[in-house]
Amino acid sequence: MKVLIFGSYSRYQAYLPDFVASLPLEAVYCPIDQPLHQAAADNPDAEILFADAITPVDQPLMELLPRLKLIHSEGVAYNRIDLEAARQRGIFVCNNKGCNAASVAEHTVMLMLMALRHGVSGHRAVLEGRQMAMKEAVMASDSPELGLQTVGLVGFGDIAQAVARRLAPFGCPLYYYAPHRRPPEVEADFGVTYLPLEELAARCDILSLHCAVTDQTRGMVNSGLLSRMKPTALLVNTARGELLDNEAVRRALVGGKLGGIAMDTLAPEPTPADHPLVDLPPQVRDRAIYSPHLGGITGGSFRRTHANMWNSARLVLEGKRPNFVVNGL
Repeated sequence: MKVLIFGSYSRYQAYLPDFVASLPLEAVYCPIDQPLHQAAADNPDAEILFADAITPVDQPLMELLPRLKLIHSEGVAYNRIDLEAARQRGIFVCNNKGCNAASVAEHTVMLMLMALRHGVSGHRAVLEGRQMAMKEAVMASDSPELGLQTVGLVGFGDIAQAVARRLAPFGCPLYYYAPHRRPPEVEADFGVTYLPLEELAARCDILSLHCAVTDQTRGMVNSGLLSRMKPTALLVNTARGELLDNEAVRRALVGGKLGGIAMDTLAPEPTPADHPLVDLPPQVRDRAIYSPHLGGITGGSFRRTHANMWNSARLVLEGKRPNFVVNGL
């Protein structure tokens, strides 16, 4: 059985589980900077497709693979895959649910701390010989402390729950919003309180995004939601850039209606230097923290995700249902 892989050969080899060697599988690699439709046309007998989570997998591409049985995202996100087209063809679409939760949760807390505690601007001040000037400015600024911030989690899946666990020792009051409220015993276990989204935005000092991109969530951080947030609030995004209305967030930040942003993900990706949330006026640049979509990128995360992906391939090879099917089959 042929496995067509839209991803780096070196990465897949680094995290290849030992059991794969015993499987009758042929892996063909296509780096994501090469034409994907051509790779599909060159490998029409591929029955399994592994794709980086930002790689578009559309219906025309699927039509080039008439024997396709499984499309597996290399990440948790799957919004770049045409789920309906796959469902109509009877092709399983799977993700790596929960595999990167610990990694992204760590990164989320790091971004919060960097933004609140002047991680980048402080580093730069020391390099430029301005240590004492910056220290004096911060001492007079009522600099925030993470444990005294009210944190709102938008979404409450595996990653948001892992964030809640890691924030608990700081002592932050924790709230969450999700389309389906969790049972009281779950809320008590995680130390969280449910609020509708608009109330969450209004109450919290930090709003952290942890939901998938759907028709309902795309652009959800818009001018209406931003208008409800505190002008000192911090917006953190380790989910997907498509959740933001970029221009609305820029207007709020530049206009003093939003305290800061800490972004691991922006749309589009790759993110250009002239992106509206990157190419900011000098007076607000220190209120923005970025990382290049590294939230889920740790050795532990990749070992878990690749073990899950190849196990799904093994299940399909055995005629069984793979894990974490997301397109309703």
